[in-house]
Amino acid sequence: MNYNNDNIFAKILRNEIPNNTIYEDEHNLAFYDISPAKKVHAIVIPKSQFVDYTDFISNASNEQIISFNKAVLATVDKLGIAQDGYRIISNIGSDGMQEVQHLHFHILGGEKVGKLVG
Repeated sequence: MNYNNDNIFAKILRNEIPNNTIYEDEHNLAFYDISPAKKVHAIVIPKSQFVDYTDFISNASNEQIISFNKAVLATVDKLGIAQDGYRIISNIGSDGMQEVQHLHFHILGGEKVGKLVG
């Protein structure tokens, strides 16, 4: 699958759409989801063009991969949900219900998040 430069996260990265930033570094951006599924719902994205996790792991540099994982943890720390727990989700492909073709991790917490699969 090819990267679509018109997806919502690409537009956020180009500052065409505003976001409520939680964390940002050279390679990554984390912000609050505009339609939260739980009390705390953040999105973490790389600033580079990766369609999904498979694309990212296959093509990102080691620096980008390490930085992304550290950005996820930094976001969890800023959200204050580490002690009570949280869930990280990345939907991949059509069967995984991926809606935006840009790698993104959802971080859910601040309350019980429920069963993994209904």
